[in-house]
Amino acid sequence: MLDRFGIWPVRLAADTAYGDAPNLAWLVDERGIEPHIPVFDKSARTDGTFARSDCRFDHEHDRYICPASKELRPSQRTSAEPRSQVDQDGFIRYRASKHDCDGYEFRQRCTPNTPARKIMRSIHEGARDLARDLALTDAYVTARRQRKKIERLFAHLKRILKLGRLRLRGPNGAHDEFLLAATAQNHPRNGQARPATGGDGRRVT
Repeated sequence: MLDRFGIWPVRLAADTAYGDAPNLAWLVDERGIEPHIPVFDKSARTDGTFARSDCRFDHEHDRYICPASKELRPSQRTSAEPRSQVDQDGFIRYRASKHDCDGYEFRQRCTPNTPARKIMRSIHEGARDLARDLALTDAYVTARRQRKKIERLFAHLKRILKLGRLRLRGPNGAHDEFLLAATAQNHPRNGQARPATGGDGRRVT
C-alpha cells in the first residue's frame, strides 16, 4: 500500500491476535501508527488477588509501587558484573522484598503462594500503555465499528465466494482472482445504491 499508492495509515484496527507486545511496538515505534487493537494481556486475575494494574509504575526510578506503598525493583541483589535483566521473551521481572511481603497485612490478597510478589513487564510496555489509552477514546470505538464492516466483506469472500483458497498461480493470478471476486461482490452493492432524483423528486434515467 505504501509503495503502490503512497498511502500512510494513521491508525490500524485489528483483533486481539495482533495485540502482542512486539507487534504493538512495531506499529508505534517504527511506523508511527496508532494501534486500535485490544492488548493481549494475561496479567488480570479472577481470584480476588491484586493484579498488576493495582500496582503503580514509577518511570523515573524504574520500579513498581504496590498497594502497601512498597517497591518492586528489577533486581533485589547486588552483583559484581552487571547482567541483562531482560529474558528471552522480552520481559523484565520486578521483585518485591521478602521482608516487605512477610509483614504485609493483605499478603493473602497479594502473593499467597510465593515468598514475594513478582511482576513481569514487557520492554515494549510503552506501546502497550498507548494501546490501552487509545481503547478509552471515541476514535477507538469508531475504528472497531468500521473494522467489522471490512471483516464482513472478507468473510463473504471466503465463505460465499469460496476465496479461501486461490486457484491461479503467482502474484498476478492472485490479483486477478481478488479483482474478479471484488467485482462480483460490489456489483449487487452498486445496484442497491439510491437512484439519483431531479428537483421535482422524480428519478433521473
